Amino acid sequence: MVNDNSKYILVTGAAGYIGSVVTEELIKDGKRIIALDNLAQGHKESVDERAEFVQGDLGDPDFLDGLFRSHRIEAVVHLAARTLVGESVTNPALYFQNNLVYGLNLLDTMRQYQVNKIVFSSSCAVYGQPDTEAINEDTTKNPINPYGEAKLAFERMLYWYAQSYGLNSISLRYFNAAGASSRCGEDHSPETHLIPKVIKVALGQVENITVFGNDYPTRDGSCIRDYVHVIDIARAHILALQKLEKSAMCQFYNLGNGKGYSVLEVIDVTQKVTGAEIPVVFSERRPGDPPTLVADSSLTKNRFGWEPRYAGLDEIIDSAYQWMKNHPQGYKNR
Repeated sequence: MVNDNSKYILVTGAAGYIGSVVTEELIKDGKRIIALDNLAQGHKESVDERAEFVQGDLGDPDFLDGLFRSHRIEAVVHLAARTLVGESVTNPALYFQNNLVYGLNLLDTMRQYQVNKIVFSSSCAVYGQPDTEAINEDTTKNPINPYGEAKLAFERMLYWYAQSYGLNSISLRYFNAAGASSRCGEDHSPETHLIPKVIKVALGQVENITVFGNDYPTRDGSCIRDYVHVIDIARAHILALQKLEKSAMCQFYNLGNGKGYSVLEVIDVTQKVTGAEIPVVFSERRPGDPPTLVADSSLTKNRFGWEPRYAGLDEIIDSAYQWMKNHPQGYKNR
């Protein structure tokens, strides 16, 4: 029995870094949220108290059936995934199971309960190592690791579910999510993202930052990446849901600032924002690191009217710094 006549947006992976901010912004937008997470990597403390939190796993079809049977779900925002590229290389079975097979469980439960709208958290990893510096949606997709391969396979699955079952979807290919809201930030174990790793050095939690490679064909020899604020990513999900309300589609969009910053530039700006000296240790290149990855998000801007509000690297880093300074032990502080 459905518990009431209210409709919900189901957010999977809602206790993760991006999922918690997406949940927060959707609630600000007036949506009722079911925040689903198995807490294998996420933090329950990060989930907005106004959401209905449910602990469960997409790998359990019976659990999913009960969830959809007891709630009027009108759309899904699917962020639940394993996200460590290195781990995906050493244990691809884990990534295809979690990110693909469990996602199929979700899609089939949506079909059963006639829920036909989903926004999917994809990744620039679907492109692999493109030759072009500005990557648009037509750039050749050639993943170089199981993480990217699983993301691309799920995108392709969405395409065929649209053709055969009328499932409407928008896949958002994030570049480098960064920054924090006032209540939600990055708390990974292990931490693999550059900006929080550099901030840990600034806060005295780590002695130095390792830079992998200083001989790339870039302006200072270090890799260049496109950083997009997590709140801007969350806002794109709201706009995507609005698009799905108006028309049937299966589409794919980049999310990035369209401007790249090198690893050394990130370190330099972090020093200026925090006022701390950040010692650097140079190491060998990591296999598979392309010199430059920068998004061309013009299609997203033209179709959605999406424009990053927090485009400056200094404000992205400062938001992350303020959160980490106020939460030196992450969500354990709560």
